[in-house]
Amino acid sequence: MRHAKRVKKLGRTKSHRKAMLANMAASLLTYQVIKTTEAKAKEVRRLAEKLISLGKKGDLHAHRQAYDVIKDRKLVKKLFDEIAPKFADREGGYTRVSKLGPRKGDGAPLSVVELMLERAPKEDKKGKKGKAEKKAKPAEAKAEKPKRKKKEKVEAKAEEAKEKDQETKPEEEADQPREDSKGGSEKGDSKDSK
Repeated sequence: MRHAKRVKKLGRTKSHRKAMLANMAASLLTYQVIKTTEAKAKEVRRLAEKLISLGKKGDLHAHRQAYDVIKDRKLVKKLFDEIAPKFADREGGYTRVSKLGPRKGDGAPLSVVELMLERAPKEDKKGKKGKAEKKAKPAEAKAEKPKRKKKEKVEAKAEEAKEKDQETKPEEEADQPREDSKGGSEKGDSKDSK
């Protein structure tokens, strides 16, 4: 029986699992969001939360423990200097796992792991007058712009595309020597010109 066996093996050896989770945790700290399978997401969440807790401690031993997992000094510095201070007032729950549904190829349940970084505080609600003013401004801006018909917009886009094609074609032709009908290039590389 598997009493008190908390580690999910994920079908890998210990060294492979350790390296994979360390890489995923590093990606999570770098990009703040990663997409993976549900089982891996739950394991990465455990490791990432431990790393952020080390970052909150901030002492030399915590730096060394974090570097033992991440192996990237710049990322460890970012963890301790930028990421961990954002979680200073939070006691755990630094990450969120959101389920996405089954993967198309093999049906594996996918999830997104993301850091729970605080968003910028929104402005206080000003009431109904504030909303009405916001709605009035776009209406005024629309009234100032001349209305263009749908057909004119499509024609304008088509002309822009033609102009872009004409601009790029001469550049491409100048870069590559043209070949004549016999297979040689214009520069006199063919056998007939000798």
